[in-house]
Amino acid sequence: MRILLLEDEPEMARALLEALRRRDVLADHVRTIADADAMARVGTYDVLVLDRRLPDGEGLDLVAALRQRKHPVPILVLTALGGVDHRVDGLDSGADDYLAKPFAIEELLARLRALQRRGPAVSDRYLSFGNLSVDPRTNEVSIGGALVEFPRREYLVVEALMRRPNRIVTRPNLIEAVYALEDEIGSNALDAHISRIRKKLLLTEASVEIRSVRNIGYLIRAKA
Repeated sequence: MRILLLEDEPEMARALLEALRRRDVLADHVRTIADADAMARVGTYDVLVLDRRLPDGEGLDLVAALRQRKHPVPILVLTALGGVDHRVDGLDSGADDYLAKPFAIEELLARLRALQRRGPAVSDRYLSFGNLSVDPRTNEVSIGGALVEFPRREYLVVEALMRRPNRIVTRPNLIEAVYALEDEIGSNALDAHISRIRKKLLLTEASVEIRSVRNIGYLIRAKA
């Protein structure tokens, strides 16, 4: 899951980003309505999570603007303004869900999963190619019917490739699928993930392989 987080309070943002990272949620963080609007125009997100009282205005104005443009991203308002009238205003503005602070992180995650299931950005369908299968709902990978453990970022590489079997996924697109904007990325980090995935595919006798396309990216294909 990849979300866009609009939160201007530094401590709250840090706590949320860390909690989400520990639970394998990629989060791109911005602090202003203007930045969130720009990111929503160019990025693909499963959910937009936003506060209301922001340095450059009211978060619900962004909600209304996105809905006026028919932007399909599911929106969760996360704010200290938790009165009945506040919640009604949020939902009437076009938000899909509304959660008042303070909140339990597990409830937030459950609401994010529910919105992801409804949202258009990422399909929840089971991905299968050869004897390799990926379940995006549980982040589980099976090869020949047996579950195989993949660390978070390796899993995200596998899922990105499995969404486009026999088609090249460029390096920038893979990096976008695996890392949040604020993550530090080593120069050979993606290649290291690919190398470890290849070893697992070989050891588990997968019927598919990952092919490098020089200076462009990678693709997953059936073994010759």
